[in-house]
Amino acid sequence: MPAKTAFAPDLERPRTADDVAVREPLTEDAPWVIQRGEHKHFRTGEDLARLVRLLDGSRDHDQLAAELGSPWTPGHIGRAVRSLADSDLLEDGRPVKKPARIRFAGPLTIQFTLVKPERMLRRLAPLVRPLGHRTVLGAAAAVVLLGVLALAASGATLGEALSRPMPLWSYACVMLGVVATTAVHEMAHGAVLTHHGGTPSRMGFMLFYMSPAFFCDVSDGWRLPGKHQRVQVALAGIAIQAVAAGTAALAALAVPAGPARETLLLVGLVNYMVCVVNLLPLVKLDGYLALMSHLDISHLREKAMTDARRALARIVFGGRGYQRELPGRGWSVPYGLACLVFPLYLVSSALTLWSGILQRLGIAGSCMMVCALGYLLWRLGKGAATLVREAVQAGARPARIAAAGVLATAGLALAATLVQIPATVSAGYTTEPDGSLSLLVPRGGGGFDLTEGTTVTLRRSGLFSRPQTGTATLGEPTGHDVLAPVTAMLPVASDRPWLEMKAYPLHRVTATPAPNGTDRTGVAEVQAGHHPLWKWFAVSYLGPLLP
Repeated sequence: MPAKTAFAPDLERPRTADDVAVREPLTEDAPWVIQRGEHKHFRTGEDLARLVRLLDGSRDHDQLAAELGSPWTPGHIGRAVRSLADSDLLEDGRPVKKPARIRFAGPLTIQFTLVKPERMLRRLAPLVRPLGHRTVLGAAAAVVLLGVLALAASGATLGEALSRPMPLWSYACVMLGVVATTAVHEMAHGAVLTHHGGTPSRMGFMLFYMSPAFFCDVSDGWRLPGKHQRVQVALAGIAIQAVAAGTAALAALAVPAGPARETLLLVGLVNYMVCVVNLLPLVKLDGYLALMSHLDISHLREKAMTDARRALARIVFGGRGYQRELPGRGWSVPYGLACLVFPLYLVSSALTLWSGILQRLGIAGSCMMVCALGYLLWRLGKGAATLVREAVQAGARPARIAAAGVLATAGLALAATLVQIPATVSAGYTTEPDGSLSLLVPRGGGGFDLTEGTTVTLRRSGLFSRPQTGTATLGEPTGHDVLAPVTAMLPVASDRPWLEMKAYPLHRVTATPAPNGTDRTGVAEVQAGHHPLWKWFAVSYLGPLLP
């Protein structure tokens, strides 16, 4: 027996950690659940649950086998204890951590626990049964469908709202509407779980990929006897939020044309988008929980990603000792690959969508972009390290691993230096009192060289769409300090001077239509030449940080 190391559990006389609990099944055909703290749940059978209840540190393997009786043997006990130790369920001398109110749930989610919702949701549980009546479900489906048709019928109005600045109060209403429906969404998860006999452990606020939302921990759903019940728990929130989206879209039709109607349409659209994203089974959202429950495979995503990593490691590094977490399921590797890539796609898509705003924010925007890029590189590095570790454990030759690393590094270096990318830097523009136009650049520089004759594209400052309003060329690059309206940097309708910026004259303006009315101020795209990948990033985002 090897000597014990620090924080190693006693495998001869095992004892469960203080925060481990055995949860009995809700019905005769439901699974037992072993729980550690608030976040770890393991489904198991009655025999292993009985063993865990006996692990108090006073019995060795022979005594445990004798007390449990047939078919248990000391050998069975030893293998079960080792499995429990690998699952971090045994006491190992480390102090038990108190449940933290703030929890980081990777890859980019921060949760803030606010309440224990059990008592509140037990009061709401009686409402679930009448809401599940066919008549109610049919009416809800009609609202969802009619809401989609209402958005389609209001496409011109909605498109206009998405392609021009909106009042700040409108954005606030959209945000409050989405946050409120998200709160009801999470309460629906908990209410359905409570209706089926489970217990939601916590509820709170979170930042999901830096977007505000609520959450409700329904991990206790693994105690439910039927997978259809767990699917209902997973999809309850989406159903409620889709009804709220349809209601907002239909209500917009009854409101006179103007900012109020546009705001309601945006509330409906954003809620529908949230529902669609929630249905994607590639991140730990409702669609994934529903898929995992339907397939009745716990930790589905983690197992599939492990299979995908091992398949990649076999192709790249070789080795023969790879084992499948989901044997016999050919879809696990492509599904795992999609799960590995999708979080990076989410972050990169968000950066692409908001990159123009980050560029226009000068030093602050550059700092945010550097942090985001650093996070992406850290995730990629962590994934590469895991891939190498899988290969080493499978017996891959070190020489092949090193050669693959050298080739990958050389390929990236060549791509970064040889591939030429056109750089377009986002700034702002405004109409001067004499009718001339000026380019607006954050003080400290916008990350590009100001050269007379540079082509500038003028666009409207919209939230999701920025239609072109004209073109111009940069005049003599001698600027002066101005207080620019916020519309030049952000898609917020406001003529009030707010930002200290540098203004440079624009000439040869061709407008379609000419900048006037709502287009007197907007965003400008400045062509900054073709550069290698590394310099493209420096020109586009790091200019304000560089001397």
